[in-house]
Amino acid sequence: MSLDLSIGAELLGRVRLGVLELDGVAARDADAALSAEMAAYGEELRRRFPEARSAEVPGAADARELYKSLGLDPTKVRPSSEALLRRVLKGEALYTVNTLVDAMNLCSLRAQLPFGLDRVVPPVVLRRGLSGESYEGIRKGPVNVEGRPVLVDATGPFGNPTSDSARTMITTSCSRALVIVYAPARHAVARLQSVLDDTAATLVRWCGGTVVSRRLLP
Repeated sequence: MSLDLSIGAELLGRVRLGVLELDGVAARDADAALSAEMAAYGEELRRRFPEARSAEVPGAADARELYKSLGLDPTKVRPSSEALLRRVLKGEALYTVNTLVDAMNLCSLRAQLPFGLDRVVPPVVLRRGLSGESYEGIRKGPVNVEGRPVLVDATGPFGNPTSDSARTMITTSCSRALVIVYAPARHAVARLQSVLDDTAATLVRWCGGTVVSRRLLP
C-alpha cells in the first residue's frame, strides 16, 4: 500500500512531486565504484561547462523556477540540487554519507532537481510552514520553515527542497526509504517520469531493494 502523501491546497498548482518508495534497501558506508562514478560525472560537468555559473547549466533553471513559484529567492535559499552543482563546478568533491544518500545525490545532480530522501511516519503532506515551525537539520542547527514549503509527517516537519532533518535522515540501518523529487508545476510529466526511471534504477543498482510504489503528485 502506498504511503499517504498529499500536497496542501495552498501549494497546488505551484509544485509537482515525483515519489518513490523503496523497501529492502541496504545502504553501506561507502562503495569505491559509486564514488568513482560520482567523480567521473563531476569531471564531465566541468568539461562541458568550464566557465558556466550554476544557474547557466541546463536544467538548473527549473529548480529556480520552482523556488520563485513558492515565494523563495533561489539566490538566498538555494535548491539542494544547485548546491551540489556549485560544489562540482568549483572542483570540490561531493559529500559522502552512505551509498543510498550518495546515489540519490548523484541522481539529483543529473536531473538538476532537488530531492528528499527520508524515513517517515505517515501521513505526509507538503504545505506551508506554520508560525514558529522548524526542525533540526542534518549537520546544522534548527531549520526555520515558517512560511516556506515543508514536508510534515505524523511527528512533525522534516524536510524541504533545500535540506532534510536529522530525525528522518537515512543511515546504514535503514531498510525502507521515501524519495521525493521536487519540480515546478509546469514540469513535463514525461521528463519527471524519466527522472524517476533513472533514480529507481540507480538506487536499486547501488543499494538493492525493490520499488514498492511510484507516482506523481498532482
